Amino acid sequence: MERNLIGSEYRLGILGGGQLGRMFIQEAINYNIHVHIMENDENAPSAASANSFTKGDINNYDEVMAFGKTMDTLTVEIENVNIQALYDLEKSGVKVFPQPRVLEIIKDKGVQKEFYKKNGIPTSNFDLISSNPSKSELMEKLPFVQKLRTGGYDGKGVEVMRNESDLENAFSAPSISEELVPFTKELSVIVSRNERGETAVYPVVECEFNEVNLVEFLFSPANITKETEEKATKLAIEVINKLQMVGILAVELFLCEDGELLVNEVAPRPHNSGHHTIECNITSQFEQHMRSVLNMPLGSTETTQAGVMLNLLGSEGHEGQAIYKGLYELMALKGVHIHLYGKEKTKPNRKMGHITIACSTMDKAIETAKSIKNRIRVVA
Repeated sequence: MERNLIGSEYRLGILGGGQLGRMFIQEAINYNIHVHIMENDENAPSAASANSFTKGDINNYDEVMAFGKTMDTLTVEIENVNIQALYDLEKSGVKVFPQPRVLEIIKDKGVQKEFYKKNGIPTSNFDLISSNPSKSELMEKLPFVQKLRTGGYDGKGVEVMRNESDLENAFSAPSISEELVPFTKELSVIVSRNERGETAVYPVVECEFNEVNLVEFLFSPANITKETEEKATKLAIEVINKLQMVGILAVELFLCEDGELLVNEVAPRPHNSGHHTIECNITSQFEQHMRSVLNMPLGSTETTQAGVMLNLLGSEGHEGQAIYKGLYELMALKGVHIHLYGKEKTKPNRKMGHITIACSTMDKAIETAKSIKNRIRVVA
């Protein structure tokens, strides 16, 4: 007999209280599913909308254990959490999704890449780099991409090394070096899986990145061939099945000049490349994440309209109380959907929200997106 998940009797916990948790809660409210947040910042985006908020460090074993023991199901909105606590909670009977063993693989980019290699998942060539690598060691690898093994996010922890002068920016902490892949497009696929092993995959999207390695534009659907769409979809399902993961997974891909697809990296949670699904698909990625971790039937991923998503970032030279210039002007435009994350303070390149332009055609969505890009600014 299925346990009733609706109402206060069943407790769903999330470690992390950022905008991903906030958008998750907005969907959970529709089902009267109670969501409880643990986060160290009392002003975090999710704090005000959660059924309860616990101030605590998601990397502290004791604090994660104390919070997790009060939950029926526990999930995350960021990979950087105390894995040992999650293992012990899982042993005690708490459902933890994604599973701790999956998070342990994914949070370390070196372990993640080795998982791909072991399981025959196509990815770029790589080497593991220890702490404080010598300049001569790095010189031999040029050109390459250096990535911190842990702790990187939102474009941080990644450096492209094309020549000797770039090595001045090399990381001293444990990292990986990846072959500099001559790709033509960066693609992303959102795929989900529940405890029954059922999977659901969203149409492939295309991402364009800015100079600080954050998504500047996302296009849904991607401008790719049917063959590439089918290969990317199959690859995303293969990754989540080989991980035997429960939850939602963003699979970032490189499309190479010869048509080959390589897995760049994955994120075991709702992802920036899936925000458009709120307006452009029957089921949003946030509702799908909820459905998957609670072993509910997975929702339809069908696209209802074309969309372009752009991140709303803090403007350069501004730090302090956030002011949104041009907000009302954009609100008056047809098909423009604004999502603010509830962050009171802005700083350069901080994700303060996102905007989705949903239209009947991609050409119209792109035209609108390009025209509004600089018409809204987050200043202090």
